[in-house]
Amino acid sequence: MARDIAIDLGTANTLVYVRGEGIVLNEPSVIALNSRTQDVLAMGHEAWQMIGRTPSYIVAVRPLRKGAITDFEVTQRMIRLLLQRVGVNRFNRPRVVICVPSAITAVEQRAVTEAARRAGAAEAHLIEQPMAAAIGSGLPINEPLGNMVIDIGGGTSEVALISLGGVVALEAVRVGSFDIDAAIQTYIRREYGIAVGERTAEEIKVTIGSAWPTENEFAAEVRGRELMSGLPKTVVLTAEEVREAIDEPVSAMVDAVIACLGQAPPELAQDLIEQGIYLVGGGGMLRGLDLRIESETDVPVHLVEAPLESVVLGAGHCVESFDALKVMFMD
Repeated sequence: MARDIAIDLGTANTLVYVRGEGIVLNEPSVIALNSRTQDVLAMGHEAWQMIGRTPSYIVAVRPLRKGAITDFEVTQRMIRLLLQRVGVNRFNRPRVVICVPSAITAVEQRAVTEAARRAGAAEAHLIEQPMAAAIGSGLPINEPLGNMVIDIGGGTSEVALISLGGVVALEAVRVGSFDIDAAIQTYIRREYGIAVGERTAEEIKVTIGSAWPTENEFAAEVRGRELMSGLPKTVVLTAEEVREAIDEPVSAMVDAVIACLGQAPPELAQDLIEQGIYLVGGGGMLRGLDLRIESETDVPVHLVEAPLESVVLGAGHCVESFDALKVMFMD
């Protein structure tokens, strides 16, 4: 009996849920290759440690950018490795449910299912991330009620209004947490003339980044390479500067929420004032993002309990009761 599997193939992190076991794997979506021999050296945490620290012939790549597959071969190898890790071989080919951004094109859709099939899945089904997130957060999606989910991932932000098991209004922008990291990098380069790597930018975001003024803010020391002299240098960044630096991507996310609210039918719009909006995804953990959205939309915003896991848990629900929730799939 092959075990069915749900995969949340994210730009930043990949999570795998196995039927009857729960989440078995949660790793960064990074794979390290030797470009001379095309061997896979590491994936997940190990490969993530290598980003920006490799010799010329080793590349640590993220096979997905902006929620789309940029490198088909590498993605296929990554899915194959993931399936091998959870014990899939030639003899037990599982049914796989993969979470994809709702802004996905038909070509990208086919690329994902094809990659999964070649990697050893018997059937590959796709489910939209906001839908999976709503199921995973335990929202009453089959009721005639307005449920709004904001899913902020590494490469995409999606806002979906769900009622009666279907998406009523949807707004997706290809702006995510990586754009926040990039904005921090650009800011430090522009203001201080210092180049920092993407991992450093991510650490700054996690440590002092915020989208709305919060209490007990502090500054952080940032180490990087000065562009003029080429020497290592340390500067001090305040939380306020970081907030200013990341304003553009954060505003894009807030605008997407406002645009989605603008598409909502009036009956569902009034439900949202009572129910509130739910914030999921790793990017939703940015400090004060819920307050920022709340202040601009006048609708209460709740961060769900497990923002990172909710999407894969929702897909996991579909795997557990496969036939009942088949209608949720995209194909």
